[in-house]
Amino acid sequence: MAIDRRSLIKNSGAVGFGALALAAVNNGTALAHSDYPANLSATERRHLRIFDELDFEVFTGQKWNRLDESHARNIRVHWPDGHTTDGIDKHIADLKAMFVWAPDTRILQHPLRLATNELTAVTGIMEGTFTRPMPDGKGGFIKPTNKPYKISMATVGIWNRRNTMDEEYLFWDNQSFYAQIGLG
Repeated sequence: MAIDRRSLIKNSGAVGFGALALAAVNNGTALAHSDYPANLSATERRHLRIFDELDFEVFTGQKWNRLDESHARNIRVHWPDGHTTDGIDKHIADLKAMFVWAPDTRILQHPLRLATNELTAVTGIMEGTFTRPMPDGKGGFIKPTNKPYKISMATVGIWNRRNTMDEEYLFWDNQSFYAQIGLG
């Protein structure tokens, strides 16, 4: 079964992610929970390990100088709100912005990991607390609610031969997220 992965992910959102996961299972692609299954290729295993390090150490620890260990300089990132960015510097700026209003933002677990060839799909739990003023994009700020959030998220990455992602698709439910922090 041939799948145009980029088109499926880009045009179908969560449905595409689910279809991709089901196709991977149907094709015998390994699922990983706490360990990496033996039937992954060395490259697939490397991509998942790099991804774990990305979320657990680099993102959570705000070690932005290490983002190039997992992201190509010219990475294209597709965000849950529909906007797309190009380049690692813009991606770092967007990631830093998440910590302005929730400095304890973190991802400490990946409940599900899929890998097949140059593609990874990883789910995680992103959590934090809205404790600092949030820029509203119009020059003002939204007052902190001091409410915590805990949302399921997914990232689909398309990797290159240098073992960095050329493209990344981020998924989470913004409506649930805003409701949890008291803005929805």
